[in-house]
Amino acid sequence: MPSSAQPVADLLADLQRALRGAGLRWFLFDAQAAILHGVARLSADVDVTVDLGARSSRDLAGILTAGGFDLLVSETGGFVEATRVMPFVHRASGMPVDVVLAGPGLEEQFLARAEIHHVGGAAIPVARAEDLIAMKILAGRPRDLEDVAAVVRARRADLDLEHARGILRLLEGALGRADLLMELDRIVRAIGGPGDRGA
Repeated sequence: MPSSAQPVADLLADLQRALRGAGLRWFLFDAQAAILHGVARLSADVDVTVDLGARSSRDLAGILTAGGFDLLVSETGGFVEATRVMPFVHRASGMPVDVVLAGPGLEEQFLARAEIHHVGGAAIPVARAEDLIAMKILAGRPRDLEDVAAVVRARRADLDLEHARGILRLLEGALGRADLLMELDRIVRAIGGPGDRGA
């Protein structure tokens, strides 16, 4: 691993140690997951989803504080309840990490399908490429859509785009939207990726 990526590897190792020690399921998503799926870009953003199970956000704050992370907001101030996000900073590297609290439904499926990637010496659960594509199509920012195209290019040999389309169909039905599948097909058409439905 390049030395520039070492702070991320150290952060993920500390996170894995703390969460595994507490018996909590989690996975890495967004920018760092895209990099592990072959996207060539730099990012200091670390985003993970954690399933609290029977524990509380206060429990998680204690677990991660003991593991080398500091919570940047009060877990009783309403921010966590409103956003389901707990922003931490990794003491050793100074890097931020956003911890998303998993909810029922698709996030449970993403947790169950997470793949293990070895980062430095740590075994890190990472969102499956097809699930990551669906998440990023839903987010819809230009950077997210660029990542989708890059993941499709990098993983074209083994990517199951029908799986991603199935997730997007569920999201369209749940959210009353009709643009998510069209966006994925537009990206795939533009790069001539696998599963191109264009003419």
